[in-house]
Amino acid sequence: MSFYGVTDLWTYVIGAFGIILLPGPNSLFVLSVASTRGVKSGYQGACGVFVGDTILLGLTALGAASLLRTNPALFMVVKYAGAAYLTWVGVNLIVAGIRKWNSSDAPEQPVTETPANLAHPFKRALVISLLNPKAILFLLSFFVQFIDPTYDRPAIPFLILSAIVMTFSALYLSALIFAGARLAQIFRARKRLTSSLSSAVGGLFLWFGVKLATASLN
Repeated sequence: MSFYGVTDLWTYVIGAFGIILLPGPNSLFVLSVASTRGVKSGYQGACGVFVGDTILLGLTALGAASLLRTNPALFMVVKYAGAAYLTWVGVNLIVAGIRKWNSSDAPEQPVTETPANLAHPFKRALVISLLNPKAILFLLSFFVQFIDPTYDRPAIPFLILSAIVMTFSALYLSALIFAGARLAQIFRARKRLTSSLSSAVGGLFLWFGVKLATASLN
């Protein structure tokens, strides 16, 4: 029995909630932006995530998941391009962390420009979202399993499932943004701690890149 074309709704709700809570490039980037540039920039990044997720959900509704499954070469292009970009972001974060560590003993200088890896948070978050391995694999292997293929209005279950995961995402990112803004007050006077966290986040982005590069449709 399905609910407006959604099979086993509560299993999906629990699964989607758990997946949203797993660390991913989207949430880590938004947290980094919020802790460095404040709440406003954090929400700019979050908006980029929402737009990117909406595009991925729309593509899934239009049959992109089936296209990737039936065209391994296209999937290889998508995953390696995403892996390369996530690796590039990770390397930039690590380099920024090392530079901050090396300058930690220098007198405090007023900040006159935004670090390059956190500039244009909306655009960067949008690209990261579109290449997010967690989101891509979620849509390919989890999301589509809860849609009743015999339901005569497939747009309805897509909208229901999309609304659930986007609501969880909005609440989670909002919590991260305000937590990041609060942490910024603590980290501002602790350059070495900030540099260590930046490098750690960069390392996680490298791991996400490897994860996507080795991803499989099976």
